[in-house]
Amino acid sequence: MTVDLRELASRFPHPGRVQAIYVRPVRRGATRQLDQAVAIAGRGLQDDHIAARSQGGKRQVTLLQAEHLPVIASLIGKKDVDPALLRRNLVIAGLNLSAARSLFNDRPLMLCLGPEVQLALTGSCDPCSRMEELLGPGAYNAMRGHGGMTARVLSGGVIRVGDAVRCMPVADRPADFSK
Repeated sequence: MTVDLRELASRFPHPGRVQAIYVRPVRRGATRQLDQAVAIAGRGLQDDHIAARSQGGKRQVTLLQAEHLPVIASLIGKKDVDPALLRRNLVIAGLNLSAARSLFNDRPLMLCLGPEVQLALTGSCDPCSRMEELLGPGAYNAMRGHGGMTARVLSGGVIRVGDAVRCMPVADRPADFSK
């Protein structure tokens, strides 16, 4: 039995979970941890500085793979790392975020968070120089490849800690999916 690579790239063993939610009301400001947040289509998370800016863009929401936290901690020589310091909006456990970004333009994927929110992953979320300031020397390189993903909000709604996160093919590709 042969399975098409396009089919394999859209299969996931089980849903993930939203483990933590963070917003930063002002750029370079402190992160606030929330139990729930409102995702605004085409903008980002309510009360986050990104959503307050102009509409559009590829970096409306940032996501971090929970399973990468111990790796980052190990690479910077610490027992653990506070995800709030990494300045990402959502920490997702149990679902490979890198695999949730579509390999094929003709087979786009989306993340469904809880019953309402739909995100399109747009790229990797590379670390910034602030990681050195917040985590110590070498943190920038420790986070490379482990910084998470960026996304656009396709469909808004409430995201709650504990919500299921499913990856699925987009049935009808929206005209602006690739922007």
